[in-house]
Amino acid sequence: MALLKLVEWKSDSRDTIVHRINFAKDYITKGSKLTVREGQAAVFCHKGKMADVFLPGMYTLDTGNIPFLTKLMGWKYGFESPFKSDIYFVNTRQFTGEKWGTKNPIIIRDADYGAVRVRAFGTYAFKVEDPFIFLTEISGAVSSFYSSEISEYLRSIVVTRISDIIGESKVPVLDMAGNLVEFGEEVKKGLNETFKPIGLTVSQFNFENFSLPEALEKALDESTSLGILGKNMNVYTQKAQADALINASKNPGTPGGIMGAGLGMSMGIGMGNMFMNNMNGMQANSQASAGGAQCSKCGAKMSASAKFCPDCGAPAGATCPKCGARVKPSAKFCAECGASLGSASCPNCGKAVKPGAKFCAECGSKL
Repeated sequence: MALLKLVEWKSDSRDTIVHRINFAKDYITKGSKLTVREGQAAVFCHKGKMADVFLPGMYTLDTGNIPFLTKLMGWKYGFESPFKSDIYFVNTRQFTGEKWGTKNPIIIRDADYGAVRVRAFGTYAFKVEDPFIFLTEISGAVSSFYSSEISEYLRSIVVTRISDIIGESKVPVLDMAGNLVEFGEEVKKGLNETFKPIGLTVSQFNFENFSLPEALEKALDESTSLGILGKNMNVYTQKAQADALINASKNPGTPGGIMGAGLGMSMGIGMGNMFMNNMNGMQANSQASAGGAQCSKCGAKMSASAKFCPDCGAPAGATCPKCGARVKPSAKFCAECGASLGSASCPNCGKAVKPGAKFCAECGSKL
């Protein structure tokens, strides 16, 4: 009979959740050491019944720290040495990179597009929250239990929860990409309620993408293209006509080439007229912006913003005595404020003065 002095589990496996220590010929004696590393938990089991749970640390086994096992063993007078029991080590670290995806599309009712089929993809991470419950409900008395053995079961729970949450969210399909984080938090919360009775918890949950039906994606692309073209329809029409003209001119000798050439000529004339109209419009706008003003003294053309005639240097026309706006010499009323432009008189000598004059022609007083 071999007496086991140190109980521990050394493993670098990334897939093992539960590992049972092999006690084929070994016995545990009083005073044996139990080492539980970070990311582990140890559970004693006697005759198929789970007993004491040990979290990370180093323990000296005696009656005080294995009370449930003492009761199961029926030790009336304390720790009896040696003894034999099953010890399970449970990996409590995160199992990351678990992928999920909807095998069948989720049908949702969208306000804009009606019934839409969407698919979703992503990843999640889980870990053992309660080793005692997990051993009791899931892994049982097997010697080793791996994450791959439970992945498909967990994935089915994940997809069911996702389908339920997306179906009830009423988020438009075009806004789903902007709510991936919110969806993930909601799914994680719901899954933890489902995983708790089996001793697990979801530590991370991520949506990577939503996939829409191909027909809907094509319709959205066309709608986007039309929206872009709608803002530049005139330019697009001109370009289409120019392309048609070029294509017609390339094949003058083919059947229907004469008709194509005639059509091309007509389109060319139309294009020429259209461009001429555009140029004339631009020139008209340019002239309108220039104002077309004339000097009141010599009649020379001058810009609307000029204050003096470029030919004779005379002031640029008369101004309204009320609002100061420029007025024509022959105008009787101001075009801006409607004030009368009748003959005014000098406040010093009383002689009549011309509208817009700054000094009296008789006495030289400033008006």
